[in-house]
Amino acid sequence: MPNHTTAGEKTFNFVNTIFMLALCFLTLYPFLYVLFSSFSDPGLLSAHRGLLYSPLSFSTEAYTAVFKNPMIATGYQNTLYYVVVGTMLNLFMTCLGAYVLSRKNVLFNNFIMFMIVITMVFHGGLIPSYLLVSNLGMLNTAWALIIPGAINTFNMIIMRTAFQAVPVSLEESARIDGANDFTILFKVVIPLSMPVIAVMILWYTVGHWNSYFSALIYLRDRELYPLQLVLREILITNSTSSMMTDVAVGDKIAIGETIKHATIIVSTLPILLLYPFLQKYFVKGVMIGAIKE
Repeated sequence: MPNHTTAGEKTFNFVNTIFMLALCFLTLYPFLYVLFSSFSDPGLLSAHRGLLYSPLSFSTEAYTAVFKNPMIATGYQNTLYYVVVGTMLNLFMTCLGAYVLSRKNVLFNNFIMFMIVITMVFHGGLIPSYLLVSNLGMLNTAWALIIPGAINTFNMIIMRTAFQAVPVSLEESARIDGANDFTILFKVVIPLSMPVIAVMILWYTVGHWNSYFSALIYLRDRELYPLQLVLREILITNSTSSMMTDVAVGDKIAIGETIKHATIIVSTLPILLLYPFLQKYFVKGVMIGAIKE
């Protein structure tokens, strides 16, 4: 079939391609700048001005200093615990709530859903939340970062919509075979809703990985600090001196900057490696309920 692309369409495609490439560059470059800076020679980087397109005299000195910091390893260990345990609890509680609210025979279903949606707009605030966590005895414990956020209302609504899309006939067939609600949920509904489950895993994992404010409020023991709170100390309070005990005073400022960049890469890389494995489910999952037949 002959190509009848008009001059206007060709112009639009060309301009659109240039625009998208520029947008990709603007989005990607800040990360590349941090990456190149982390592998650059501290002295050359401190003297450099303007854009950076490659490392300046390749050096791993900053990463050596980062991995010598015991708080980085402790932060990684704590964050992995919060991510794994927190995400598992999030998925379990969200699936239970979404399944109940997706059933049409639940008493006061609409009223319960209305009260849950209200929490997206109105909530107690920071001080009541702190008092609640304190009175429950969770202050300065790992559970203070896991229990209060066990369910995200928006995520549960999305999952509820996905569960409603599962054919009722499958549930009826399972009940005829003697299945109860737990069997139907874990052996029928969830396996048929894997795209949205993958999206929930991604969202909850990223949320736990990036969270630092709850730890800042509820934790006092530094041995419980997640990686992001350690990163905050390094970036905001400029606490890089402990990583440069054998460095001359005049070089500490230059090396401190590369250490900051290296810490950002170290704390960001794991979540970037996770995303490609879940990306194929992402679009399908977030579009659940967006198109009505």
